[in-house]
Formats: sequence, structure tokens, C-alpha cells
Amino acid sequence: MTALPVDDHEDFADADRGFIAPLDPPEITTGDGRVVWDAEAYAFLAQNCPRTADPSLWRQGQLVSRQGLYEVTDGIYQARGLDLSNMTLVEGDHGVIVIDPLVSAETAAAALELYREYRGDRPVTGMVYSHSHADHFGGARGVLPPGHHPVPVLAPAGFLRHAVSENVYAGTAMTRRAVYMYGTELPKAPAGQIGCGLGATHSTGTLTLVPPTVDITSTGQEEIVDGVRIVFQLTPGTEAPAEMNFCFPAQQALCLAENATHTMHNILTLRGAAVRDARAWSRYLGEALALFGGEAEVAFASHHWPTWGKDRIKALLVHQRDLYAYLHDQTLRLLNEGLTGTEIAEELRLPPALSRVWANHGYYGSLSHNVKAIYQRYMGWYDGNPAHLWEHPPAELARRYVDTLGGTEATVDAGKRYAAEGDLRFAATLLNHAVFADPGSLRARRELALVYERLGHGCENGTWRNVYLTGAMELRGTLAEVRLDPANPEMAQALTVDQLLDSLAIRIDGPRAWDTGLTLDLYLPDEDRTWQLTLSNGALTHLSSPGVPAPSDDRTPDLTLTLTKPQLLDLLAGRETTEAARHGEAGPLRTLLGLLGPVHPTFPVVTP
Repeated sequence: MTALPVDDHEDFADADRGFIAPLDPPEITTGDGRVVWDAEAYAFLAQNCPRTADPSLWRQGQLVSRQGLYEVTDGIYQARGLDLSNMTLVEGDHGVIVIDPLVSAETAAAALELYREYRGDRPVTGMVYSHSHADHFGGARGVLPPGHHPVPVLAPAGFLRHAVSENVYAGTAMTRRAVYMYGTELPKAPAGQIGCGLGATHSTGTLTLVPPTVDITSTGQEEIVDGVRIVFQLTPGTEAPAEMNFCFPAQQALCLAENATHTMHNILTLRGAAVRDARAWSRYLGEALALFGGEAEVAFASHHWPTWGKDRIKALLVHQRDLYAYLHDQTLRLLNEGLTGTEIAEELRLPPALSRVWANHGYYGSLSHNVKAIYQRYMGWYDGNPAHLWEHPPAELARRYVDTLGGTEATVDAGKRYAAEGDLRFAATLLNHAVFADPGSLRARRELALVYERLGHGCENGTWRNVYLTGAMELRGTLAEVRLDPANPEMAQALTVDQLLDSLAIRIDGPRAWDTGLTLDLYLPDEDRTWQLTLSNGALTHLSSPGVPAPSDDRTPDLTLTLTKPQLLDLLAGRETTEAARHGEAGPLRTLLGLLGPVHPTFPVVTP
């Protein structure tokens, strides 16, 4: 492994530069007093690195745990360490433009209040979403509460569609896995959660969304918001399906969204997502360098700390550009030589010049799982070996392994032996089989928890550490809770009617609906449009058309409702408020809603 420059403290100087004041008191709570963020929970990171943590990850934790209000350059400020992401505030002629309002409404409101305490009670005159992940829009209502006068809300083209697909359609499963990835239920301690590489962790307040009003559709597009000129670069398919970098020419400042941060990022995040395009990511960073590299004196992102000076900005962009290009191209080279994703992940190493750069280390993404993701993008889940084409599911496969090894006790003994010899990876494999084959074996659970704990304490990658330690917690009997709700009413209000109906279709229990056929027409006068729903063969589909459909011989709806969007939200939530429902005419609707499957957001992950 290439030695890291341990005597280089430039990152610490940058992380502290421009500090104005901390959040005081450091706790952020909901209206009923529940703590959703504690900005001082990571004070223990000021100590020297203990044996229970990788020194490189501990250093990263020290950097991302700094919290408070910072000046980036004249007229641009950041609230950092108040959530997983940063909130950036750009002062305009009459107020302040907010970029990426954190995860929760509560933390965003606290960040805005901290800014106003030191910069004056400036109104919010615009908001910008850099991309479509929840930690960059979830706190929107903390900045623009209901009833706030309208302001421009800018986002890259496709933002709402992708925000919904990641955070609503697959939101239950993604949010569940995120609990393990971010370690939100782990104790903040030297042997517990020490961050996730991208930040400390995410807040657990109210997830919200204010729909965009201005789409950024092309690179080079310029917008004036409250007198501030902004020049945009679209970067779709990089860290998010809808993402953009943008420059403030008057301030000589460049926002790199989440495309160039101080870590190797994810090509496929452990919580789940669409696989990202590492080659496009690299090309867009090269384009950013060409577009803005000669102007910008400071580059900041939606995470971590800024970089000052043209030469240092160029170095950051070049190193990150080459990082993603190398991962992509070398994975393709090796897969074309016949190696599988797992084999490539074991073989591929970064060039020394890239490996010596702190920002290229895998604190959040990792070389191992990024290589497998690139393989997956091109080749899919199947590695070409017929033995892997039709394997048993985990529990059935585990029972057969354990039977072959001589039973649960023998499997646990073998796992302990490999653990004692230092082969923790194979020990985890064997003990995992023992747990899945015999979920009631407390000994198997205990020994696997110990192995996961050891693996976690040795990880440079923050998300791997959190996954291992949260898995150990589950094995010891504590099932981590889900605190964020991606399907809450605040999120639902921001969805289009089509997205609401898509979300409904995802919840249909197909087998129970096989033999039920019905049609519903929903007319929304505000949009002068009718949505025609059809349940057939267990699938709920819909089409829409302007106005009220003319009578048709081949389609007579079982129910036609005229309603507003808020009334539609009430109906989908089981609150019948329409005239038809009050007169008992909504039987087909009740039939449809009765076919929805339950939502189980706190399912087990490392046990059957």
C-alpha cells in the first residue's frame, strides 16, 4: 500500500478556515423534543486514534465532525457538521440563496437560524438543489415553510423523477439499508459509529420536498437569482442521475455538488441505487476543469470542506477525474480478460500517484465495491459460471452448507478456527451460514457478531464499518430502527399525480389481486385532466388525458371521482373525503386500497 502523507495537515487548515461560530446549543430537536441531531456527539474524535478504528478513517472523522458556520468567500457561507451534508448560503441583492437544505426540516431551519444570527435576518430569495438525493432536498420546508412567498427553486432536469424513484418507489428498502450503512442506531463512540466518510451521519427529523420551479436543461445555461449570476454544468449519471455543477463568476466560486469531494465516492452505494457511470463521471470532471478551472479561486461541495487556489482546485479535479477513469477502464480491461467482478476487486490497485492522495481513499465508496458495481453495470449480476445461475436462496443454501459441514456446532467451530487464524472473511462466511441455517443458535449469532465487530474496527471505509457494527448489533438482539420516513405526507405533497399512482401500483399485492379486475377514472379539475386506472392480472396501470374522457363502448369505469389533489392524498392514505365516498359509492376504491400490501420498514438484514 502506498504511504499516505501523514505530515500533511492542509486538509485540517482548510476545514477550519473561515470558521465563524458553532451551533450552540448543539442539539437540534423536533417540536415534541425528540433529538434529531447532536452536533457535539463526535467530540471524542479529538482523542488519538484507538485500536478500535482505522487511523485513516479516524482522521476523516475528525475532519467531518467539525461543525458550525463558515465563510467560504465574500458573500458565500456554509453550515457544516449540522447534518450529513452541507448547506451553502449565497448572499444576493435582497436576501440569501440556499443551496442543498440538508436532510431534515429541523436541521435546515437550525442552520438558517445560525446563519441569520451572524449575517442578519435576510429572507430566503431562492433555493438550488444540486442533485436528486434526499440529503440535498429533505430539509426544504425548514427553509421554505408552508405559506412562504414563492421563490425560484432551481434543479437539474429530471430531478423530481429521480428523487421519487430513489426515495419513494424503493424508499422502504433503501431507507432500511441506509440505517446499516450510516450506522444511525450505533453509539457514537471509539468502538462504535465514528462517521461514514462523507459526513458524520444523517439527521433523523422530517424529510420534506419543495418541487423545483426552474429546470436546468443544458450546460452553459445561466440564471440570475436575486441579482446573483449562476452558470451551470449538467452532469447526469455521475453521483446522481440528475446532478449539476455550477459557478458563481462574480465570486470566482465553483460548486462541485457531490462530484468531487474528499473521498472516493460510490459507483453503487451500499443502500442501493442505480449503478452510476464512472466513465461519464470522469468526463464531466474534465469538462468542469475546462469550463471553470481558469476562473475559480475556491471550490466547494455539498459535503466536506472547500479547496482554495486555482492550482489546488486543478489538482483536486485532475486526481478525481483520473480516479474514476482508472476504476472504469481497468475494470473493463480485466473483465474482457475473463475476470469476474469479485476477482477484479481483489486484483485492481490504484496507481501510487492516486493512492497517495487522501481524497482518493475509500472512506465512503470503496475500491472493492466500486469495481463490482462497474462490472454489474456492464455485465449484470450473473458472472457467467452456471453454478451461480440458479443457486438456492440464502437460508436454503445455508442449510445445505451446514449439513455438509456436519451441523451447526461443527460449522461454528470451523468459523471460530478461521477467525482465530485471522481469516475473518471466511469466518464470516461460515458463521453466516450457521446463522441462516439455524437462526435460533445463540452461539452462532454471538460468534458472528464478534467477527463482524473485528471486521468493522479494521475498516478504512466508514460505511463498511457501520454495516459490520450494525450487523453485530442485530445479531445481539437489537434491531436497528428506521427514523426517516420517505413516504410521509410532506414528501407525498410534492409528488405529481403520476408519481403518486406509480407509488400505489408498487404496493399492490399481486397474487391477491390476480382475479380482481376494475377500472377507476380520477378527474382533477385543477389540472383539467383525467387519470384512467386499470387493475388487471395483478397489475395496476394508468393513462391520463386532458379534460373528461368521452363515453366509450369498450370502457365503462367502475367508479368516476372528481377530486382535488389533497383529496386524492387523503384517499390514498385511507381518509375518504370525497362526495362519492361520503355517499358510500366508493366500493371499487375500497377494493383497490384493500389490495395494498403492508409496509414493513424495520425488516431484519443480517438474519433470516
